[in-house]
Amino acid sequence: MAEPIISVSGLRGVVGQTLTPELAVRYAAAFVAGASSGTIVISRDSRDSGEMLSGALRAGLRAVGRDTADAGIAATPTTGVLVRQLAAGGGIQISASHNPIQYNGLKLFDADGRVIPAGPGRDVLDRYRNAAVDWVSHDRLGTDSAVADTTSAHLQAVLGTVDVERIRRRKFNVLLDSNRGAGSILGRRLLEELGCTVTILGEEPDGQFDHTPEPTAENLAGVLAAVTAAGADVGFCQDPDADRLAVIDETGRYVGEEYTVAMCVDHVLRQRSGSIVTNCSTSRMSQDLAERYGVAFHRSAVGEANVVDAMLEHDAVFGGEGNGGPIDPRVGPVRDSFVGMAQLLDAMAQREMSVSGLADELPRYEIVKTKVSLPGEKVAVGLDALEKHFADARSDRLDGLRLDWPGRWLLVRASNTEPIVRAVAEAETAADAAGLCEAAAKILATV
Repeated sequence: MAEPIISVSGLRGVVGQTLTPELAVRYAAAFVAGASSGTIVISRDSRDSGEMLSGALRAGLRAVGRDTADAGIAATPTTGVLVRQLAAGGGIQISASHNPIQYNGLKLFDADGRVIPAGPGRDVLDRYRNAAVDWVSHDRLGTDSAVADTTSAHLQAVLGTVDVERIRRRKFNVLLDSNRGAGSILGRRLLEELGCTVTILGEEPDGQFDHTPEPTAENLAGVLAAVTAAGADVGFCQDPDADRLAVIDETGRYVGEEYTVAMCVDHVLRQRSGSIVTNCSTSRMSQDLAERYGVAFHRSAVGEANVVDAMLEHDAVFGGEGNGGPIDPRVGPVRDSFVGMAQLLDAMAQREMSVSGLADELPRYEIVKTKVSLPGEKVAVGLDALEKHFADARSDRLDGLRLDWPGRWLLVRASNTEPIVRAVAEAETAADAAGLCEAAAKILATV
């Protein structure tokens, strides 16, 4: 059987093919073998395979002597909060994020309630591939319990970052597209606590997605009209495990995921001073905002764990990834769509502006993302060729090769799962960004 897609923080695969209960249990056992002592929180998004995998993991972890706490269907950031609330040894969120319904996966959390960083992740992978599972005898089996209240701690943490009464006075009309994922469970509670009139599309968390799960403009075409039909002040769109947020403005315009973090950064820096961190494939809007407010900006390698590492290193007040994943350390070191919703409503209330106004006053750039076929053995020489060709750019090898010029940049990174590189460019116009990607593709074709 082919192996699932494995990263340092988890894995994902097609259920019954690259992801089976046996494989999931072996991977989870490899994780808890190095985890802190204490209960392991098990949660899942709404996919129909999630309950099966949850049952398998809870049984398997009991069989290696670990206690488990079943949180049922919950958002990924909620899992991080629960790990800290319960003083657990770690957590496993069963989710394939934005992948289609036939996929599922495991995301691993350490005792700090964050997605495990690279070093521990490599240790898990090594144990999974090379060590036998240490099953225990009947008298050392772990126990299984249910988490009675999965959302209150997360809700209070998010509410604690905004002026609740100010938002309530505005009585916003909000449309939330949870797309039958896990986000509606806390999403309704949060928006109603903030005094909003709430319309939810896909509120039932049954995993039968109403549209392709990734919250991109193409996949949300039907939601755009629903925002204007509802007379909503803003439309919020989540992915199935609710760690990402895309925004639709009051006119039915897809503002998108890149703007989620940037609008939040602008609002946070109007109130607090401190470092900002985004990854190297995220729009430079947040960098421009950090420069505007006179605070330090730091860039990390791609990946939530890498962003969190940099946020902890630089004591950042906010961070995130351009896929719509804001991270507020006051709530938790996890990408969090609920943080994004609360911060944007607070910004709209504080400044008495529409969400379109908030977006339109930000620095304006266009991002283009492409793929280029390139065997793994040619990646190094390909990056060298790009760096030599674009000698006028400032180069950075933090993650692949990033080339920066005033007002534009190009990032070329190898895929971990395919014989390709991903080329991402941002410039003031889409044509200029596309031109950078095309030039990179031509150079790589010659190596």
